[in-house]
Amino acid sequence: MTGVNKAILIGHLGRNPDIRHNRAGDQIATFSLATSESWRDKATGERKDRTEWHNVVVFDENICKVVEQYLKKGSLVYLEGKIRTREYDGKDGIKRRATEIVLERFRGELQMLTSQSNRPPPAEDADAYGTTSTRTEADKSISEAINDEIPF
Repeated sequence: MTGVNKAILIGHLGRNPDIRHNRAGDQIATFSLATSESWRDKATGERKDRTEWHNVVVFDENICKVVEQYLKKGSLVYLEGKIRTREYDGKDGIKRRATEIVLERFRGELQMLTSQSNRPPPAEDADAYGTTSTRTEADKSISEAINDEIPF
């Protein structure tokens, strides 16, 4: 029987991404992602919050480029990947387990949901907006990166 292993998350980066290279020279990006939920307790009426932290590992070269250039602590992102658990030996020699959300080559997805800090600030009033549209270098880079991934 075949199973499905897919994680879909929307959350904020808990730290700046860490970009590394493996022995073959491929980029690997890692970061933590916080997903939060809140509700009102029926019995007390008190507002409750819960935050889950997810370790994310990106192996896709194009997504790594976007992560490196545009994401930082606090960025809001949507991502799709697989849940993977791995074992490793800790510094103290004890075997440990880590569960991660993995975006594999050609199988993961990441979308930025927050605006970029290098975009111009909003106008003071509605009349201050011009009729012409300008694209920043970041917008052009994102468009080029997205177009490179389209197979047709």
